[in-house]
Amino acid sequence: MPGLTVVPAAQRPKAPHVIGPKTKKATRPTVGIPDFLINEAKQTKPEAWNPEKHIAYEPPAKVVTMKEIGLEGHGISPVAVSDPFPLFSQEAVAQMRREIFSEPVLENCRYSSTFSANMVRGMGHERAPFTYDAWWDPTVLAKISEIAGIELVPAFDYEVANINISINDHKDPALPDGEETSAFAWHYDSFPFVCVTMVSDCTGMVGGETAIQLPSGEVRKVRGPTMGTAVVMQGRYIYHQALKAFGGRERIAMVTAFRPKSPFVPDETILTGSRPISNLDELYPQYAEYRLEVLEERFRAKLKEEKRRQVTRKRFDVADMRAFLTEQKEYIESMLEHMYEVE
Repeated sequence: MPGLTVVPAAQRPKAPHVIGPKTKKATRPTVGIPDFLINEAKQTKPEAWNPEKHIAYEPPAKVVTMKEIGLEGHGISPVAVSDPFPLFSQEAVAQMRREIFSEPVLENCRYSSTFSANMVRGMGHERAPFTYDAWWDPTVLAKISEIAGIELVPAFDYEVANINISINDHKDPALPDGEETSAFAWHYDSFPFVCVTMVSDCTGMVGGETAIQLPSGEVRKVRGPTMGTAVVMQGRYIYHQALKAFGGRERIAMVTAFRPKSPFVPDETILTGSRPISNLDELYPQYAEYRLEVLEERFRAKLKEEKRRQVTRKRFDVADMRAFLTEQKEYIESMLEHMYEVE
């Protein structure tokens, strides 16, 4: 993809340590989903994904760079976070909500953690074909990649998509000016990039921004999106949190995780944030499959390079081969660290 930039691995600091939720294994929420959300979703007639009808993309007014927030050289792209931008039509959002609040999804895909009390994730193609097709659509991926400054794909199917659900208690008034509470705790993401899409009607909503903490300790806020709009952020490398929204009925944010499409770009995806809120019988196989594919492509490319070297009778570069093998060893060690039996 022309114009995309990759930061060389040798010039990049290591990704920050991720602290996951205190929850160690998948836990179902104790708080139910309000009947009005389920009943509203049932009123939407099912449609198949149609990019011509359901994409409403307009480029973001501004994209903040890593350099601007004091993190130049960190991550896999110079891009930190975008302003909210239109991505999906209201018809598309209605279809997504229809799937999110459907009986099979609510029965099998609801999770809770110390970070978020009510979320839906791991819907998959069978239970949520519209949402799945939307996030794997080539046009959607091209637009997100253009904003991110690097070609991206969804991390794997289980991460299409994580929906954080927060229902406002109308008995609680909006907080006074200058006071804020978190809808989601301060954290680094487990995936290089995320696209956060609002699937709520934000009429009357106050707050709901994403807060970013700079290395200096300063906190900046990225304006909260409205229904159908999205924000792209290099969340693996930026300390951030979602601020609680007041005045609206709900805050339902769909978070889809992304990784670099190229197997030759450093990939620091981990499972710290996902393991405690996932069906491991689905999460682990998908994670292992994509990582093995990355390793396969890297080894094939290195083998071709070595065969060309032999033909041209160039001297064998021991240091280069050791560096390559060390990188793959670290990649495999990361897999071993993040895949284990959970008691």
